[in-house]
Amino acid sequence: MFRSETVVENNSVLSSIVVAGVITSLSLILFPTITYADVFVPENEYVGYYDYEGVFTVVGNVKNQNDFALIPTLTISVIDDGTRITKILHHVPIPAMTDIPFKLKFPEVQSENLEVLKAELKFVKTKKNPVPIQIIYDKTLITHDDGHVTGRIQNVGNYTVYNPKVYAIVHGIENYVLDVAHNISLIEKIKPGEILNFTIYPDPSISETVRFYSCFAPVDTTVIPISTKKNDGNFDFRYDSGAWFSAAKFNEDGTEMIIRGYNSYPLETYANFEFPPISGEEKFDVTVDDQPIEFIQSIDEMGQWHVAFLIEPRFQAVVKISGFEKGLPPEVPKIPQWIKTNAEWWATDQIPDSEFLEGIDFLFKKGVVFVSGKQLAVESAWEIPSWIKTPASWWAEGKISDDEFLNAIENLVKREIIVI
Repeated sequence: MFRSETVVENNSVLSSIVVAGVITSLSLILFPTITYADVFVPENEYVGYYDYEGVFTVVGNVKNQNDFALIPTLTISVIDDGTRITKILHHVPIPAMTDIPFKLKFPEVQSENLEVLKAELKFVKTKKNPVPIQIIYDKTLITHDDGHVTGRIQNVGNYTVYNPKVYAIVHGIENYVLDVAHNISLIEKIKPGEILNFTIYPDPSISETVRFYSCFAPVDTTVIPISTKKNDGNFDFRYDSGAWFSAAKFNEDGTEMIIRGYNSYPLETYANFEFPPISGEEKFDVTVDDQPIEFIQSIDEMGQWHVAFLIEPRFQAVVKISGFEKGLPPEVPKIPQWIKTNAEWWATDQIPDSEFLEGIDFLFKKGVVFVSGKQLAVESAWEIPSWIKTPASWWAEGKISDDEFLNAIENLVKREIIVI
């Protein structure tokens, strides 16, 4: 869900640092409110605990009370036996007047007593419409005796949402926040008007004291970006999972990556890693604690490799993925080649309007093109003037850049000259 970076440093002088709280084993911490204009983390929705696997975990809820979308960045530090461990968490985009929880783990923490420092919060403005998924608040939304919750979601928009997750804040006695949790089972997609079931489990370490859930937050940006060193450069990749992964590291020649995985829940879940291609001929292999496992390798419409496999319940192991090519990936274009090919064919009357607009529709769904407040129309309502074939032809011939073409499409959709 989020990107995090870790910094570890010795810190013997703490007099200038504001200490938010002290934690002892199996205890709960409440931290002071984080504020930045109309973006903040409420004090009673920001806590830390040791999870089922003994990993120190910080959870919270970022509220955006502005009339614009934004991407927050949180800096959270702990002092562990005199060593300061800092994580920079790049939150997912938050639409206007919306709040979305977060969870951050500190596997580096070793002691039972540590100090947690006041977090810092910054943000940048962005473009993001609310996800058209609603929680159905009726008798089917149930918090069960063992602490998990079941319920239903509905797509109230007019386009399909792929791979959504539902996050929620887990409360205990006297309304204290215990955890931030999300559905473990994969929801591949939810079509307009469709109603689907979901199940959310809290961390097993606190499941017996769960009282209720709040702040249900459907999100469609579920991948977690990670950057690690490879062949003297930065290798950026992403993953989507019901489990949590950290400490990615390549071997010396850059052909093998190890990463530590955690699944505290009593349920099987999934992991889907997305890697940029280097040669496009990669053949991957996956092991868990040096034992081969079954996995699926595929490539998506954007040309990215996917390596997907199942994660067992109560999972804590080292995952090794081999088969990377040496070196770093070349720069990947924003727009897939098939869309540019479609533009050329459409400009020369080889395909109908609908096939060209399928490519433009794809760019909207992938977030490559964005128009604030835009709701995608059903396919039968798509419209496009024939004169747009001229700029489409220029783009296909390389006379204008990808960015110039995207800006033109955004402008024409915003003015409703193109209806998608």
